Amino acid sequence: MLVTDSTAIAARNADRNAWRVTLASLVGTSLESYDFYVFSYFSALFSAAVFFPAENKVAGTLLAFLTLATSYFVRPIGAIVFGHLGDRLGRRATLIWTIGIMGVSTALIGVLPGYATIGIAAPILLVVLRVIQGISLGGEWGGSILVGVEHSTERRRGFYAALPQLGSPIGTIVTAVLFLVLSFNMSPGALGAWGWRIPFLLALPLLAVSLYLRLSIDETPVFSHLVQEKRRTRMPVLDVFRRQPVALVVAIGAALLGIGSYSLMNTYTISYGVTALHFDYTQLFIATTIGSLLQLVTIPLFGVLATRIGSARVVWIGALTTLLIAFPMYFLLQFATFPILVGTMIVGGIFPTLSWAGLGGLMADIFGQSIRYSALSIAYAVAAALSGLIPILTEALGAATHNAWWHPGIVLGVLSAITLVAAVAAASIARRRREGLADAEDVLESERDAVPAAH
Repeated sequence: MLVTDSTAIAARNADRNAWRVTLASLVGTSLESYDFYVFSYFSALFSAAVFFPAENKVAGTLLAFLTLATSYFVRPIGAIVFGHLGDRLGRRATLIWTIGIMGVSTALIGVLPGYATIGIAAPILLVVLRVIQGISLGGEWGGSILVGVEHSTERRRGFYAALPQLGSPIGTIVTAVLFLVLSFNMSPGALGAWGWRIPFLLALPLLAVSLYLRLSIDETPVFSHLVQEKRRTRMPVLDVFRRQPVALVVAIGAALLGIGSYSLMNTYTISYGVTALHFDYTQLFIATTIGSLLQLVTIPLFGVLATRIGSARVVWIGALTTLLIAFPMYFLLQFATFPILVGTMIVGGIFPTLSWAGLGGLMADIFGQSIRYSALSIAYAVAAALSGLIPILTEALGAATHNAWWHPGIVLGVLSAITLVAAVAAASIARRRREGLADAEDVLESERDAVPAAH
């Protein structure tokens, strides 16, 4: 009886601690998402006019979107750098660095002089700051998932792995609301001249809150145990490729739908909706915000579902259902009514979100503890870099098919099929680890390569 009571008390204490830590992680991921998305939303509004030569507006717009895409492609660099630090120095310390770098670089964009003031240095500095943002984001996601997962009990792992995923819709909502508020309260001239700087400067007070919360949490028990047992590996990034290359490929595939559907729905569909379906931007932002608000409810619910049936199963259910609705959804969208647009964003906020909510738990289940930060960061960053190409590829497919209604459905269907296969494979890997086969191999490799590391 005493053993049962003490076990129950320990589990409750672990849950309370995991909740506090996950909240700190969620605030950080929300700020990271906000910082990253605010450039995406405002780039078409200010980048071309402020930071690139005014003589050629088309070239300026193209360069602005190229700057936007660059940040996706440097994420793997951030994953390698911060993945190494997360597995060697600790989850907590690394997350403090990532959030600090992101917040400062975002605020600096808000005070950066334009092309008319400092000439060619303006776009160069803009690209440098955007690259720094991308590198920071490459190290944020994996650590945010792990601090919750590694503070929780195994039974609740899927739930706490899902909660940091709320950062993406929260960042989207805050950014969209800011765009609407500024658009309604400022003239286009004032918004283009100086109003666009406001969202970037808001990163500083948000950063202060995020740093306070992250400084208040403890290092994860899992990493502390790795330090005590001297099981940290010398080169965790290399060990990911050496010890679990198949799991890495599986994790990348499992992430494609959750990340890629965002690029398709919130980036390409907005452009497609304006140019081909003739919606206005306000309608599209409202519909996008409604879809994101729905995710505030569905992500925690799907996290609870993951604790009952497993994270990998949640991911493949999301992939299968998205595959089934991909073409009907875009067939209806061609009729270009606002209720159908909202319905599309709602559907897009339910089925692909299953795969998004279960993603962190799936990855945590398939990778060894000593390489988890590196493995999660690399898998996510590669999937994000690939997803950065989705708007361009979908645009090319639309041009080749004269914007046939089904062309975005093909892209969404392919993403769903890849994630479906990967999630089924991940379930098999996780099952093997639970049976002890992979864990035994992992411990042997870890003990062979481990070196004592100073704090």
